[in-house]
Amino acid sequence: MTTRVTVRDGAHTLTDVVRDGESWRSAAVRTAGSLSGVPHPIDLSGATKVFAIDHDWVVTLRAMTHGDLSQVTAWRQQPHLHRWWKADGRPSLERVSEQYGADIDGTTPTRIWIAEVNGRSVGFVQDYRISDYPEYALLAPDPDAIGVDYAIGPPEWVGRGLGLRIMWSWMLTARHRFPDAAAYFAAPDHRNRASVRMLDKLGFNQGLWFDEPAGDGSTSTVIGCTVDVARVLG
Repeated sequence: MTTRVTVRDGAHTLTDVVRDGESWRSAAVRTAGSLSGVPHPIDLSGATKVFAIDHDWVVTLRAMTHGDLSQVTAWRQQPHLHRWWKADGRPSLERVSEQYGADIDGTTPTRIWIAEVNGRSVGFVQDYRISDYPEYALLAPDPDAIGVDYAIGPPEWVGRGLGLRIMWSWMLTARHRFPDAAAYFAAPDHRNRASVRMLDKLGFNQGLWFDEPAGDGSTSTVIGCTVDVARVLG
């Protein structure tokens, strides 16, 4: 079946087909050749892969520092985030610092990033090679995949399509940081339909549902979602 790619830039729309051996991203960049800007995905879940060029938002990632922890704590206390981290207890500054401090210091396999939009901090992303966490590797389908977790902090930024932009920025940087990784893996709670749908739009495929243990001894049912790096990014 022929896969098509569409790139939108305001009132302009360009369409082409994905060539043999070409990634969706490469096809979008080629199709957008006469436009000014770099395309990012809008919806990669259908037969036509839809990209757009945005001239308003500049999304970047930087390493989280200890100076970010008070803001991250405030984000974790927001109801739209706390519901997915209830098993970690009430997110006090002390508890959040304990949770992320070692990652910031580089003494764990996890790296954690602050997402910025036009210079404003709006969320965070953390990544790790799944095989570095043996107990989790037993649950995930590919131990060599790069695991990723993500969140948008300020409630006013939720529901605006920003998650797509942040995760796409992460995927592009991960492509260089983990050049040998064939897949990225995320496992959102099965009730978090917005997160699952966002991953669909980024080209992730839903796979096995499994019960993930939490720190308090409880479990949550999550959906394993995997993206083929070569097919989507090249």
